[in-house]
Amino acid sequence: MKKPVHIRPFQFPDDYGSVVELWDHSGPGVHRGRSDTFEEIAKKQGRDPDLFLVAEHLGKIVGAVMGGYDGRRALVYHLAVYEEHRQQGIGKALMENLEELLREKGCLRSYLLITKNNPAIEFYEKHGWQLLDLFALGKDLQ
Repeated sequence: MKKPVHIRPFQFPDDYGSVVELWDHSGPGVHRGRSDTFEEIAKKQGRDPDLFLVAEHLGKIVGAVMGGYDGRRALVYHLAVYEEHRQQGIGKALMENLEELLREKGCLRSYLLITKNNPAIEFYEKHGWQLLDLFALGKDLQ
């Protein structure tokens, strides 16, 4: 990659279509669900808009990460980088920027939930994330 990648805040609604396309085409590991609809992302942006970042290269979104913070702990959602832009530090830059924003908010700990067969596990461990001896449970409320 000859020109640098620019990390910037996600702009809603302008970036929504490009980010959905990224999520849908970034391979195994990113699973778009009911909470990723236009309406749900609008709600999320009303809570903590600064915790959704995109990576732009030559005017195109090539990566994104979304975080959430409840005042006690943070969750990282949907780190995604197009396959042809991987291994260039984009995922690392997105995560570092998100982690810094969380530190500025006073966040002490962050979590991320991924599937057992997610190909990015090695990436996360390389960047300081630790496998925890926990079970994740979920329940649909609507």
